[in-house]
Amino acid sequence: MIMIVDYGMGNLRSVEKAFHKLGYSAQISSQPNDVKKAQGLVLPGVGAFKDCIENLKKMGLIESLVEFIHSGKPFLGICLGYQILFTESEEFGPCPGLGIFKGKVKRFPEDMPDPDAEKGGVLKVPHMGWNQIWIVKEHPVLEGIPSGSYFYFVHSYYVEPEDKAIIATETEYGIKFASSIAYENIFACQFHPEKSQRRGLKLLDNFAKLVYKKIRNV
Repeated sequence: MIMIVDYGMGNLRSVEKAFHKLGYSAQISSQPNDVKKAQGLVLPGVGAFKDCIENLKKMGLIESLVEFIHSGKPFLGICLGYQILFTESEEFGPCPGLGIFKGKVKRFPEDMPDPDAEKGGVLKVPHMGWNQIWIVKEHPVLEGIPSGSYFYFVHSYYVEPEDKAIIATETEYGIKFASSIAYENIFACQFHPEKSQRRGLKLLDNFAKLVYKKIRNV
């Protein structure tokens, strides 16, 4: 069973429907015991970093979430569910994350030149819409997805990992940033696969295949 974590912030139904469309069983839950028993876990999220951490604490999900991440079972973080894996975010002042990886979540600069605009134009924040991902590290979740594929983004903050070796894809929006990371059982991305049509469904299908492969090998 693929479990989608409900902590009051996230595009839950779209993620659930995407897995169902692909023919996989997926369930939404906010219960810590369900998180612990899941065979594959998806942590989606939209909104503010601090609110996300506070909601997870209030619902008693931090311990079960960290325990799952360290279990070796497939984990997928999406957008805010990617950002909170790191040490801290500068959103609304320093706020500690889960600390699974060392690194900071930073806001895009307000004065990034827009290469497609007339002289003096700047890129808008948030970064919203379709953009390319460039693969820098192969991973099963990215299998069959060509480097340069377009995915859908909505965010004002980006992750800056200390360990560059975990970066799986990069994207350019004024600056080059880590649009996904991969390490052992963990894959997490800034973009939204559930909103990214064919390529997004391929990524979710790859993740689900890892989950069921793990189940068969247990």
